[in-house]
Amino acid sequence: MINNLKSKIKLPTKASLYALLAVSTLGSVMPSAQAVSRQDTLVVVSGGSINSLDLHRTGTNRPSYQVAINMYDRLVTFGIKDTGDGNLKYDSETIKPELAASWEISDDGLTYLFHIRKDATFWDGSDITATDVKWSFDRAVSLGGFPTVQMKAGGLVSPDQFSVVDEDTFKITMPKANKLTLPDLAVPIPIIINSDVALAHATKEDPWATEYLHKTPAGGGAYMLERWNPGQQLVYKRFDKWKNGDLPKMQRVIVREVPSSATRRALIERGDADVALSLPAKDVKELQANKDLKVSSSTIDNTIHAIGLNMKFEPFTNKKVRQAIAYAIPYQQIFDVAAYGMGEPLWGRKTEKATSPIWPQAFPYSTDLVKAKALLAEAGYPDGFTVPISINLGFSQWTEPTALLIQENLKAIGIESPVNKIPGASWRTKALVEKGLELHLKNFGGWLNYPDYYFFWAYIKGHLFNSMNYDNAEIKSLVDSTLNMPIDDKQYTPNILRMVDIATDEVPMIPLWQPSLDVVMRKDVSGYVNWFHRQLDIRAFTKE
Repeated sequence: MINNLKSKIKLPTKASLYALLAVSTLGSVMPSAQAVSRQDTLVVVSGGSINSLDLHRTGTNRPSYQVAINMYDRLVTFGIKDTGDGNLKYDSETIKPELAASWEISDDGLTYLFHIRKDATFWDGSDITATDVKWSFDRAVSLGGFPTVQMKAGGLVSPDQFSVVDEDTFKITMPKANKLTLPDLAVPIPIIINSDVALAHATKEDPWATEYLHKTPAGGGAYMLERWNPGQQLVYKRFDKWKNGDLPKMQRVIVREVPSSATRRALIERGDADVALSLPAKDVKELQANKDLKVSSSTIDNTIHAIGLNMKFEPFTNKKVRQAIAYAIPYQQIFDVAAYGMGEPLWGRKTEKATSPIWPQAFPYSTDLVKAKALLAEAGYPDGFTVPISINLGFSQWTEPTALLIQENLKAIGIESPVNKIPGASWRTKALVEKGLELHLKNFGGWLNYPDYYFFWAYIKGHLFNSMNYDNAEIKSLVDSTLNMPIDDKQYTPNILRMVDIATDEVPMIPLWQPSLDVVMRKDVSGYVNWFHRQLDIRAFTKE
């Protein structure tokens, strides 16, 4: 018997200078918008630099994910909810149609049938078919790297699992049931590409057309590419024949890259920009009092700012050293100075053992330099040692003040920790690919809102976001057995509690706080949604 899920399913003063900068920054993009009024144009200023228009391509960075979200469709998407304080946030428990008008899942969870909207077309006017879906899924699981591992988390590992029933029906066959399969189809990775266009530009050396799609999107999403000037701006124009959701209100969206956060703040205050991203928490806090602006701020699901202790390096192979550092951290000072009190603290839990299977949750460490010093002596380092603390300059607004506060407290227990500043462009390679940074500040957010999914990425040896080189056989076994497990299984909660307890005791990663996602807008702008991927979904924006 088949369960027809149809439309959705519930699942477990420098004003003068700033003025000059504002004109020089945005003046070059507005002439191209002459045919579209300012009222119908959204201007976004961002600190991130897009390096590719192809999410599947090796080396594509996080700011580039916005292209997949806005220019391509997925079969399904998450719902959107009001958090009760006027902010909008994705709903991790609700799956809704996007390209798929409806779908069915067999009772055993092994077969998925997706019925594609009959009126859906690509930008070139050709129909979107199950053949395009299969080619796109085949590409996602075959190119390797992060996209392929992300698909693997949902049990999608081989092209053999994907088949075309007919041009309107796409089938997925699973080797075993997996609670993450359907939600994994709503993340940015499984985009639907116009396979005819891609194949026309494929070569024997490049069968998946990565070089072509790197600079030339081929999709059917709500927005098309008008212009991309790397390092400067990305200009979107609306695809007026988009049928896979409500047609966006904004006809054109200009995403301008402005590295200086002070300049971004000036532009949004002056009204030369409609939306400002990645402003420091201090600025966000202050701008909340500006009557011409409004701020959206809410925590990011399954996301942690933390300290990583790399177990490839000798001092950190000793658990007592790691625990000593956990007791040496000035948590409250960091939260006040680096986070400006925005987000959720992740320290000072009153119980030694976890009592709830939620994640993130506070660890039972708090600042205790006497205890930290004693543990360091027990570990054989009574006089301490020297280790650099590495930070990502791409997130300097929180990493630099955090590192300096940690440096001060570590010195009090005998550990010298010079700050190693790494440019944002090099961070992913050094921290995540090479995994060569000893003590480092890190951030990771799991796209699917399950504790076991976070542990899959961040606590399993060899996985991308395990920058600590942590290896624990019990954690691996627990993750392997829990990842596919329904949350109502009687073993699910005990497994999660055990994972948290091991991570707490062995502390290869020291949680600091769960960050908030803060976006500043002009008061006439609405429709911003806090998404797990932390990138801008421009489709819901409106202006009064």
